Amino acid sequence: MSRRSWALFAAMCVIWGLPYLLVKVAVRELSPGTLVFARTAVGGLVLLPVAVRQGGFKAAFGPVVRRWLPLAAFTVIEIAIPWLLISDAEHRLSSSLTGLLIAAVPLVGVVAVALTGGNDGLDVTRVSGLLLGVIGVGFLVGLDLGELSIGSLFEMALVAVGYAVAPMIMARYLSDLPSVPVVACSLLLTAVGYLPVAIVQRPQHVRGTVLASVVVLGLVCTAVAFVLFFALINDIGPARATVITYVNPAIAVLLGVTFLGERFTAGMAVGFPLILAGSFLAARRRGEQPLGPSADVDAAVSSVAMTSVDADGAVRSVERRRDDAGVVLVRRPPLD
Repeated sequence: MSRRSWALFAAMCVIWGLPYLLVKVAVRELSPGTLVFARTAVGGLVLLPVAVRQGGFKAAFGPVVRRWLPLAAFTVIEIAIPWLLISDAEHRLSSSLTGLLIAAVPLVGVVAVALTGGNDGLDVTRVSGLLLGVIGVGFLVGLDLGELSIGSLFEMALVAVGYAVAPMIMARYLSDLPSVPVVACSLLLTAVGYLPVAIVQRPQHVRGTVLASVVVLGLVCTAVAFVLFFALINDIGPARATVITYVNPAIAVLLGVTFLGERFTAGMAVGFPLILAGSFLAARRRGEQPLGPSADVDAAVSSVAMTSVDADGAVRSVERRRDDAGVVLVRRPPLD
């Protein structure tokens, strides 16, 4: 990779490992619904002019709006519900553990694709990966069970399901649309939906650290992150770009332990490597060479249509993959 590609890769590893720490800081004074409104409003408003600049307001958003039903489904399942649940769960879970639990999303994604009839199937390697990942989650949770909230763990399980199912909606119905308008619409729809909550639950006072956390969440971890991620996709392809999925949880743990004084527990030490190994094995396609040229073609695009309007070759590969399997299994970081 070029120096630019390495810089983009390193930036994305940090940027999408950062939200869990910022959410932990923000929920000290903001309700979960207020936080979701604030970060989506900031991110959506920043991306709005970027989307318009790609070809005008009507050209950018017209095709997206015409597919309002899958857009609404994707928005609810990928952003509106998961971000609320994560914000609520972090009242009781450490940011480190929250980030590590998100690492199990690829495992859920493999099962979701298999259940919906994807003809990739569950071969020995994938089943082994799933079992290894489940064992890892068991260690991650079981070794520290006395210190954990069962309700918060259930919330994170729902988040994992949402993050696994939403890409399938995107890949089937929205993958041929330009990326930035889709993301901007999803963020702004969520912001509008949570506006009444933000008004009712508005805080009386917000400290500077909380305000800074919200701004960084919306501006850096959402708006800037997607612009950089699309650039990374164009530089090195979707398969290589999504390797950051395996780095983000480690960054979340490092930040939580360093800046919030969170404990690095035995469950994390044992469970996290098993989850990573299991996710890697379970998400591999048959005969796939990790990060090779064929992997770039088969991965197609991420759940947020990581092709841009000028990359129609990638869109065509999505259409071929959809014809073959009905759904596309995508490995990418969720919209954190």
